[in-house]
Amino acid sequence: MIKSNELRNMTVEEIRMKEDALKKELYGLRSEAEAGRVEKPHKINDVRRDIARCETIIREKMNAKK
Repeated sequence: MIKSNELRNMTVEEIRMKEDALKKELYGLRSEAEAGRVEKPHKINDVRRDIARCETIIREKMNAKK
């Protein structure tokens, strides 16, 4: 789980790269869930929250530049 403070210390590009990696991880977890092989099903919700956190911080940084 990513802390908000860690994201705020990153640049927008770094956050976007992290978000892309999280989306790939979420895709893999969903594929495993369909096959019934997920060891930690709560991980899907954690990754979804991390993606939302990334999007929120990016939006905050973009609004601060205006």
